[in-house]
Amino acid sequence: MAEAYFGLSPEDRLEVLSVAASASGRPPHLLEKDIWVVWTLGALFGDSLGDDLVFKGGTSLSKVYGAIRRFSEDIDLTYDIRKLVPDLVDGAEDALPATRSEEKRWSKAVRTRLPQWIAEKALPLIQARLAADALPAKARAEGDKIFVEYEALTTGSGYVLPRVMLEFGARSTGEPSAPYEVTCDAAPHVEGVAFPVARPRVMRAERTFWEKATAAHVFCSEGPLRGDRFARHWYDLAKLDEAGLAEAAIADRSIAAAVAAHKRWFFAEKDAGRQTIDYGAAVAGDLRLVPEGDSRRALADDYRRMVEDGLLLDEAEPFEALMDRIRDLQDRANAAAADGSVEGSGRV
Repeated sequence: MAEAYFGLSPEDRLEVLSVAASASGRPPHLLEKDIWVVWTLGALFGDSLGDDLVFKGGTSLSKVYGAIRRFSEDIDLTYDIRKLVPDLVDGAEDALPATRSEEKRWSKAVRTRLPQWIAEKALPLIQARLAADALPAKARAEGDKIFVEYEALTTGSGYVLPRVMLEFGARSTGEPSAPYEVTCDAAPHVEGVAFPVARPRVMRAERTFWEKATAAHVFCSEGPLRGDRFARHWYDLAKLDEAGLAEAAIADRSIAAAVAAHKRWFFAEKDAGRQTIDYGAAVAGDLRLVPEGDSRRALADDYRRMVEDGLLLDEAEPFEALMDRIRDLQDRANAAAADGSVEGSGRV
């Protein structure tokens, strides 16, 4: 009978990681973090609390769809807005506000209730599971995030930290989605060990494509840069294209329009000229995925750091080659949109 990974001594867990690293060619610190990612997903979705959550983002593309060949270290989750603020959303078409003032009321309620739900429900659940399993980790909440900080047996360059970040949002339904089984990357390479498993509800990859594409569009349109660790989105877009999922997303005009309408209401941004970014126009033929100037240099540097820490599971292509592929994707998306109008601006 297989012995549970977390039932092993630290020395034996380290040996398991070494065996899996040798067999897979993947760095042991990434295999270790992946185990914690799957354990965390299992803790959330193994409870009724997970019924109103949807797993999305780059980690879902890697763990569920096999569309990307990189290590995705954090967990993006959507809490169904209809369940968090039912008193406000009930009866709203597509769970979207009808006016800007209504959006402000919804967003204010989400900003208040989501951290409360995290602190009162999600965080205690994870802390209780950590205690029940006697695991060497602690969980804490900061606003709309939970951090599961574990005692690492292995280390990398420092780009990937020994913690799993769960980032929650609650401004959409998370649909379309479906349940999938998620397993650990180390599992196929080690016999006699039972690794964590999870069965989350997962957002369709086509919607994830448009969420990433519109985020890249904002990055390419803005003046000041925000945050870091953003190169992964461009890599993901290129891999989604390789897998045929970008083509499917581009052809699905309803999902493109839904993402544009959702972002218009809840994620309004301004470009370098201080003009409001038109998401409807972006998905209807004016998509920008290739940055220039300082934005391009910042993206190139972040891509280099991602590669150096071993996050890409295959040999990394040069940054400029990646940009060439992204430009081709951008041009095809815009050409396809020109063949069929996308109404993505939402209600006035």
